Amino acid sequence: MYNSLIVVLGSLPDDTKVYCGHEYTASNLKFAASVEPENEALQEKIKWASQQRQTIPSTIGDERNFNPFMRVGEDSLKKATGKEDPIEVMGTLREMKNNFK
Repeated sequence: MYNSLIVVLGSLPDDTKVYCGHEYTASNLKFAASVEPENEALQEKIKWASQQRQTIPSTIGDERNFNPFMRVGEDSLKKATGKEDPIEVMGTLREMKNNFK
């Protein structure tokens, strides 16, 4: 997962469009806010998504700003997970997301 999101997709230009296979934007943003509530870009995206009928596509640049799985090096997410290593941060976030309601 780390290689796919950080190394492969993370190397693409910011304006690369991202089309997800399923529409989980609102629930993913709700989870993201639970682990990084002070992220201003995330708060703006939540506001934007609530006003949209369609939230696809996104861009790699946007995802880098609000997707916690692409922000595993950020201190805020290290703090939220209690981990320092980005791969461990991602693994913990995945477990948190699995149990998020």
